Amino acid sequence: MSSGSVTKLLVEWKQGDEDALNKLIPLVYVELKRIAKAKLKNEQANHSFQATVLANEAYLRLIGCDNIDWKNRAHFFGVAAQLMRNILVDHARKNIAEKRGGDRYRLSLCDIPDLAKEKDLDLIALDDALNELSLIDPQQSRIVELKYFAGLDMEEIAEVLSISTATISRDWKIAKLWLLQQLDNTQK
Repeated sequence: MSSGSVTKLLVEWKQGDEDALNKLIPLVYVELKRIAKAKLKNEQANHSFQATVLANEAYLRLIGCDNIDWKNRAHFFGVAAQLMRNILVDHARKNIAEKRGGDRYRLSLCDIPDLAKEKDLDLIALDDALNELSLIDPQQSRIVELKYFAGLDMEEIAEVLSISTATISRDWKIAKLWLLQQLDNTQK
């Protein structure tokens, strides 16, 4: 998928061109589904959320965002990351409420490079930790969200946040260490 073609279609769609939206759908949907599959591939076998459902829900919410001035492909998938995070956390909270304190929705950290490969992550604990991190360092929280939930690489994150890749790399390392410490504390 060409970044330029997606950006062009996003701009045309924002300007009211419905044909641009029809051309955009197949380009972005495939990527949304790939991201959703990556996020859900290490889930517990009995979870009820499917990649297609996550991609569909994120897509529906994205096309419903009338007030966003889409800058480029990376910006679009950055917003998608926020939406997927919200969808997954809402789903996990709903499951917990239904079970009245039952097992929490678990998500593997395997998708985050350099983090403990075998460690399961409580998605609600991650959301709580990211919310806490956003109070301390909003930029680091956003970097984690874009990398983990949208699957963006360092260059794409730098483009979305309009900062250097060196800053992204530094903040990513710091945020990962901080999150690991917070998540380890919640499991003790």
